[in-house]
Amino acid sequence: MIRRANDDDDYRDSISLNGPWQFVTDPDDDGRDEGWYVSNAWPDRGRTVEIPHAWQELEEYRDYTGAAWYRRTVSVEPAEGERILVRFGAVDYETTVWVNGEEIGSNRGGYLPFELDATDAITRGENEIVLEVVDPEDVSEIPHGKQGEPWYHRISGIWQDVTLEIVPELRVDGIEVTPNLEDDTARVRVDVVGSGADSTDARSSATIEVARDGETVASAETTVDADGSATATLAIDEAEYWSPEEPALYDVDVELEREGSIVDRYEDYFGMRSIETRDGRLFLNGEPYYMRGALDQGLYPKTLYRPFSDDLFEREVRVAKELGFNLLRKHIKPAHPNFVEQADRQGLLVWQEPANPTVHSDRSKREVREQLEGMIARDYNRPSVIVWSLYNEEWGIGNPQGLDEETSLWEDEDKQEYLADLYEETKARDPTRIVCDNSGWAHVATDLNDYHRYFVSPDRAEAWADDIEEITSSPADNYGATVTDPEDAPLIVSEFGTWGMCDTPAIEEFYGERPPWFDHEFLEEGLKRPAGYRDRFANSTLSDVFEDWGALAEEWQWREYRSIKDVIEQMRIHEGVAGYVITEFSDIEWEFNGILDYRREEKAFHDDFARINGDVLVRIDCETHALRPGETLEADLVVVNDTTDAIDDEVEWRVFDRSGTVPVTLDGFGTERLEGAISLEVPADAVEGVTTDELAVSLADLATNEESITVVPDVAASSDDDGDVTVYAAMETLAADLSTAGFDVVDSLEAADVAILTEPDDEARAYVEDGGTALLVPTESGGMADEQFFDYRDLPEKESWNLVACLFYRDSDVLEEYVDTVPGWELEGLYPYDVVADVDRDRDDVHVGYVEGWLANWSAAVCTRAFGDGRVAACTFRLTGDDTENPVGDAILAALVDDLGTA
Repeated sequence: MIRRANDDDDYRDSISLNGPWQFVTDPDDDGRDEGWYVSNAWPDRGRTVEIPHAWQELEEYRDYTGAAWYRRTVSVEPAEGERILVRFGAVDYETTVWVNGEEIGSNRGGYLPFELDATDAITRGENEIVLEVVDPEDVSEIPHGKQGEPWYHRISGIWQDVTLEIVPELRVDGIEVTPNLEDDTARVRVDVVGSGADSTDARSSATIEVARDGETVASAETTVDADGSATATLAIDEAEYWSPEEPALYDVDVELEREGSIVDRYEDYFGMRSIETRDGRLFLNGEPYYMRGALDQGLYPKTLYRPFSDDLFEREVRVAKELGFNLLRKHIKPAHPNFVEQADRQGLLVWQEPANPTVHSDRSKREVREQLEGMIARDYNRPSVIVWSLYNEEWGIGNPQGLDEETSLWEDEDKQEYLADLYEETKARDPTRIVCDNSGWAHVATDLNDYHRYFVSPDRAEAWADDIEEITSSPADNYGATVTDPEDAPLIVSEFGTWGMCDTPAIEEFYGERPPWFDHEFLEEGLKRPAGYRDRFANSTLSDVFEDWGALAEEWQWREYRSIKDVIEQMRIHEGVAGYVITEFSDIEWEFNGILDYRREEKAFHDDFARINGDVLVRIDCETHALRPGETLEADLVVVNDTTDAIDDEVEWRVFDRSGTVPVTLDGFGTERLEGAISLEVPADAVEGVTTDELAVSLADLATNEESITVVPDVAASSDDDGDVTVYAAMETLAADLSTAGFDVVDSLEAADVAILTEPDDEARAYVEDGGTALLVPTESGGMADEQFFDYRDLPEKESWNLVACLFYRDSDVLEEYVDTVPGWELEGLYPYDVVADVDRDRDDVHVGYVEGWLANWSAAVCTRAFGDGRVAACTFRLTGDDTENPVGDAILAALVDDLGTA
């Protein structure tokens, strides 16, 4: 709870205990036996640290787990009738506190505030406070979120503020305000503790005052009941509702009286806000609302769970709103209270969830429950918080890790019953918010049917479209049990995203040293572990293509934008999707999938992102992004309006020096598809050679958007000094296409300069070994069937964490005319299902390379190598098949045949 004493009253005082503390680790657990809580027993090897901190911020303790001790002194002059509390914002994990050698209490938990009464141990003058903090190596039963393997740093110690609170003996312990927007009232519950709080003589009363911008709008007086509580319902005239667009806050002030005298004053704030779900939609303050969110893990370079600058939370919320987000999902741990306050004041919705344990045991269940109760108690009055999650991806309740002793939430009825009970308990404790039971899948009892889906686009754009249709048509398939109705829950895609490499040298400069997460041994080398990234850059052909790391990072970030743009737009135009939460708001250590980098600095596409993440979207739904001169560019326009205001205007478009307008009318919170809005024949004289232009649209001052359109002239074969290139093609369709392009197509391997093969056999191998040249292409199903010349790695045909972390890049003059340095929509429908895995820089000519994560799994989509006395090339782009209509594919095939046949 927020506790502020007015400068002109004497009821409460607060002394900050932040600053220098003495600190010493206790790896052998000697501290208690040797009495370190007594002043003269403190060990000589201690050092001074600045609180708040996590001890892993210090190099020598980055890998330390176990017990550690803190000590400092504070001067106090207590007055009669006062109580003195030591308050901790958060300490990870088990804390025991002594004052002047007397144990005053303990706490278990790593993320939430607690306070201990030190009154009886405090003496006038200087006092010594000592803490033992134990954060064990084994955290499987402890709610720890993403601390440690296989994710990020461990966090231990006093990582939030410490204060000494001087309070009245009889005092307000907390306020809970429950708004009711049906009749514009606020029910205020006041909890009173201290001597006489539970007395039945009814001599205590509470005066409650609610104000808006300093003006009193409601007040009431109520008596304190025998249980120490007082309740009043106040009518709020002309109530202003809290929303991200209008974050109206009300102050609530409580004066506690005893026998006619004021003995305490307590202040807080709240918002008149409601959130509910029905008919597959979210409703904020009774109005339909579309969730546009980002996952935010609240981890920072150098300072870990603490912000690295005083204004960081303010800046994070402001930037999130500028980017078009209306929500941040604070992932796998309770949000920092100062962040929540910024969200309240600036207007940003917050989705919170507890840190998870690893295993499902009596202890882990109890500690998750206690954490949930603490989160609700701390943030009950915070209007920005609209969602409580209970678990994430079965961590701590199911078995995503494949542990022998655990069972899946999909199947375990006892776990399902436990989760349904916890959902009901949470809803009963906090009726002002919605609850998600297990984020991602295996729902049981939930207000949100959320999914975690990692598709990359344009590589898997069509597969993503199919997936959206599948999940929206069968919502019950995402449930392990249906205690609540899947048809009623809004469908939210609460995790998705694509990686966009960070400016790593700038991150290193920010640290002033090698970032410690570069070398986490539990991270997969190369894919997730950055160590050695410079060598991998230099040793691959990436260093031939990109001038330096900065050039690579910028191109990769634009690849990230192209992907998330399409993934988001496909969701927004589908009526079955009620919102999304992208992974993630910022890069976190080795995960470079943020909209911002780890320093919370902008990526290359920053200014463009809000265009597709704002209140109004105009989606350009092209039939194709690549066509030939003389063909017709066809595109629907889809206008999405997340506001409650109607739109009656025109969408303007332009491309290839042509332009037009299309009228659009739609209601608030609506979607309108303008079928056939753009139908434009691309005349041959409008383009010269391969041409790319931006199809740009704008809707008044509400929305703009662009899509790249590539026009590829019909390809024609080249001739060398000895005549036309002769080609053998195993597939009849390829043979016909090549013949149309002017190649001399022959019927046998022996007569060919270049043989195009899908399933090379021993005869083909002998042909190449004897000096022939072969080009291997996928079968009609899209996969490579070559077992003679190359080793391949399969690429998933649907969603894949590795694919969203991958990058294709061109390193070839042969394909320069048709394929961008980092390919985009020009390869629509052509991205491969396999890549050549056994590439060797000294042996192979890599035309299109491929890497994943921190430059792992270097492979090739197109490469050429010598084989025996001949040459063989592999092109894994899906150039074959009935659905292959992209003229860029024809151009790639012709260019490779030309290059191989004329070399």
